[in-house]
Amino acid sequence: METSKKRSECPLSCSLDVFGDKWSLLIIRDLIFNEKSTYNDFLKSEEGIATNILASRLKALEENGIIEKSAHPDSKAKNLYKLTTKGIDLLPIIVEVYIWSDKYLTMPADIKAIIKEAKKDKDKFVRQITKGLKSK
Repeated sequence: METSKKRSECPLSCSLDVFGDKWSLLIIRDLIFNEKSTYNDFLKSEEGIATNILASRLKALEENGIIEKSAHPDSKAKNLYKLTTKGIDLLPIIVEVYIWSDKYLTMPADIKAIIKEAKKDKDKFVRQITKGLKSK
C-alpha cells in the first residue's frame, strides 16, 4: 500500500493500492459510520482484525493521506484517528458499495434503513455525512 509502488497506470489499480484492501475499507467504514477513532475501537470491530494488520493498515492509510493521527486528549497512551478531506472524499464510493450490497446481499434491518435513506437522495445523504465528519 505504499504510494511509490504502482502495478500499472490504471486509475482503478492505483486507487485500490491506496484504499482497496478489505481491512483498509473496514477502517474507513468504522470512521464514517461507527464513530470509531482509536486503535482499540478498531480492534473491537466484529470482523476481528489482527493487531499487526491493524497497525499496518493505519500506518498505510496515514502515509497515503486518507487518515490523520492526533494525540488523545484524555490519554497519552492513545491516539485519535480521523479521516482527512481525501478520506472523506471516499464516502460516495462507500455509499455505492452499500447500495450494491443491498441489491445482492442480505442486510440487517439497521443497515437497510441507512441504505434506504441514502437511496432517497444520495447527494444530500453524502453532504450530511460529510458535514458531520468535517465537524469532528
